[in-house]
Amino acid sequence: MELPENIKSLHSEEEFLRAKALELMAQDQRFTLHLAVVEQAMNLGDLLRKFPTSDEDLKVVQVLGMRVFNAFGAGLKLALSGYMQNSVLVMRDILETVFLIDLFRGDRAQIARWRAADRKTLRDEFSPASVRKTLDIREGQTTKRREQLYKLFSELAGHPTMKSDWMMRPEKDGDAVIGPFMEKTALEAVLSEMGRLAVQSGEHLSAFFPKEWEAAIEPRQGFARAANDWMAAFYTKA
Repeated sequence: MELPENIKSLHSEEEFLRAKALELMAQDQRFTLHLAVVEQAMNLGDLLRKFPTSDEDLKVVQVLGMRVFNAFGAGLKLALSGYMQNSVLVMRDILETVFLIDLFRGDRAQIARWRAADRKTLRDEFSPASVRKTLDIREGQTTKRREQLYKLFSELAGHPTMKSDWMMRPEKDGDAVIGPFMEKTALEAVLSEMGRLAVQSGEHLSAFFPKEWEAAIEPRQGFARAANDWMAAFYTKA
């Protein structure tokens, strides 16, 4: 089947923007750090699925790790092709999944409860808002940072709001555009959030690897190095 000319033209533009994105990233070490930690987090998601187990709870985490892997791949593909807003929408999915994995990491009995939950239990105990609230209570957090970040992703990309057109502007005070575009500041902002999510997801997934599984030692160390490099670059001690 021959693709319509407009579809082929759009794909050509996406590939052109991807090349432009790679040029921009080659000029700035920060992009290397973002991509490195994303890659290492994806490696953990890929490796965890390969661990042979009959434990139904661990199988749940394996599938969630696979979901995170796919979402990082899709989010990166979209960002490098110029679809910044759509990439952020995918990252909201990662954020929600990471919160759930974090919940399970802190209380593994919740995995079995989630697996068998009816609709009411899912709504009352495992909705995104409920999971965020449980995590905040567990950690004694009162700033509601999780809620603020989730709402920001929702406003910028998840819902059609007055703020959502910000993600469609190549220039801050310029007009919204249709189709993909490439601009360094926007790309760096998206990839930096992706790097932040990669640090979190890799940390939580790493906790589920059986300690005796030798195949996981080097990949976990590789993630730890990438995460430490990322944290050292973007988080300074007060």
